[in-house]
Amino acid sequence: MFRYIIRRLILLIPILLGVALATFLIMQLIPGDPARMMAGLTASEADIAAIRARLGLDQPLHIQFWEFLKGLVQGDLGTSLRTRRPVAIEISERFFPTASLAVMAILTSIAMSIPLGIFAARRHGTWGDNLSMLVAMFGISAPSFWIGLLLMYYLAYQFPLLPPSGMYGPPWTWVGLQSYILPTITLSISSTAILARLTRSSILEILRQDYVRTARSKGLAERFVLYRHALRNALIPVITLAGIQLGALLGGAVVVETVFSWPGLGRYVVNAIHFRDFPVVQGGVMLFALCFVLINLLVDLLYAFVDPRIRYE
Repeated sequence: MFRYIIRRLILLIPILLGVALATFLIMQLIPGDPARMMAGLTASEADIAAIRARLGLDQPLHIQFWEFLKGLVQGDLGTSLRTRRPVAIEISERFFPTASLAVMAILTSIAMSIPLGIFAARRHGTWGDNLSMLVAMFGISAPSFWIGLLLMYYLAYQFPLLPPSGMYGPPWTWVGLQSYILPTITLSISSTAILARLTRSSILEILRQDYVRTARSKGLAERFVLYRHALRNALIPVITLAGIQLGALLGGAVVVETVFSWPGLGRYVVNAIHFRDFPVVQGGVMLFALCFVLINLLVDLLYAFVDPRIRYE
């Protein structure tokens, strides 16, 4: 397994290089001049040219990209064009709120979706199955900003039980945990619905296998057959999708962060795109890509713990 991990980590190099190149080229296609935006409307062409030269924007594209790669290898993501602060510091301050929110959301989704999927599979074809899948379909279809506004209206304004917006501390403090509840629920509803439907379909497929029929023919209790034989095999696709959902939550939580005024990285990167803040966008996308690849590696390693038949050589 150690060799497998080393090989996967080596594969990170071309993947991150491709992500860096794609992000750099896409930013060049966005209309607007960051030097002109920094200089202001009343600046002269000479002032704009001086700013462009100071930022290195007057260099050819391959030189700009090479300078970015050199800084990336050294751990230097550059300086924000708006705040004039190091991008690494700006990102580090906003990564924890996004990462902690995404982790709490995916853990909530797993804790809710697996029991819901098991419930629907055990009652396949009954009203309980239909009601569970109806609830799951609502969770997939409902926009996250609408769910967030509803929760905010009823649980923060009509019944002031929770803070309406903002982050008031880390989740291991009571005040901080309260501020996490509404955005966590909002962010987890869609993932819960998707994972619940997959859990149901996976369990139903496993229950039709021959070895499950054999276990039943031996007189084993239905609950033992379900949890001991069917569930572990059905968890493989669920783990895969949960890893993909976690990566998507890290990069796609910008809507929820905007609704709840969350000081997260996704919202910060989107604002940087509007201002053509190249270093911030490149640094944020590189971090998201790295997290996504590492999550996929972790998911692959979890397969071996869930299914002993899987071995990595």
